[in-house]
Amino acid sequence: MSRTFSFEFFPPKTPEGEDKLRSVRTQLATLNPHFFSVTFGAGGSTREGTWNTVHEIHRAGLPVAPHVSCVGSSRDSIRKLLSGYREAGIRRLVTLRGDAPSGAGIGGGELTYANQLVELVRAETGDWFHIEVAAYPEYHPQSRTPAEDLANFMRKVRAGANSAITQYFYNADAYYRFRDDARALGCTVPIVPGVMPITNFAQLARFSDACGAEIPRWIRNRLASFGDDRTSIRAFGLDVVTSLCENLLANGAPGLHLYTMNMADASLEIWRRLGLPK
Repeated sequence: MSRTFSFEFFPPKTPEGEDKLRSVRTQLATLNPHFFSVTFGAGGSTREGTWNTVHEIHRAGLPVAPHVSCVGSSRDSIRKLLSGYREAGIRRLVTLRGDAPSGAGIGGGELTYANQLVELVRAETGDWFHIEVAAYPEYHPQSRTPAEDLANFMRKVRAGANSAITQYFYNADAYYRFRDDARALGCTVPIVPGVMPITNFAQLARFSDACGAEIPRWIRNRLASFGDDRTSIRAFGLDVVTSLCENLLANGAPGLHLYTMNMADASLEIWRRLGLPK
């Protein structure tokens, strides 16, 4: 099975951000990734931005996978979204439960869980879309137990997912354990590690605290010791993440999905250090 390499963007909110993303996209396109994914904000807050960004990337002749979330959405609104992407010729989706807007509980839509969204996509479009789903090697922060989290993941797989992308992590053993436990439950789809380059410690700590991704103590302490020395943070971060990726690929990971934060330099350097083909 060939490995899959991809990059994630978020929809820009300003004209300057749009120009920057075009430059980043152009640079990363030289690596010939399998696709670029585009995120979908909490409660559909970036719905129009996601749609516009996806279509711009698609019009540029590049493979793109929009995130589709079911929280706060009706079945009809999801059907319209799927129809629009299908009419454009887009063939891959990242299907997620999604997050509610800050201060709102999960709910408000006709679908509650990601497996229901996968079922809807399959019912409406058959095999048109390659469906990616999310996986959580350190377990979803809202899961009560690891067993419950794995059961939820397997429901998405059995509903018709083709492959999975993980939340980012820095502990490779967590990924291997999740992968092996999923296989033991009958999972046969590729589970691609999600990788977050380290360029801004404060931002990374904030994201990690929110999503439940652990920054190992030795990494957190080293990053904190650099203070505002962004050059040292970047250099150390590149070493840590490159080593993680080398470990993952050497031990059978079916590719990598890099969370770019709409920046190119770190991803380009990690790619170069890994000696991946262009």
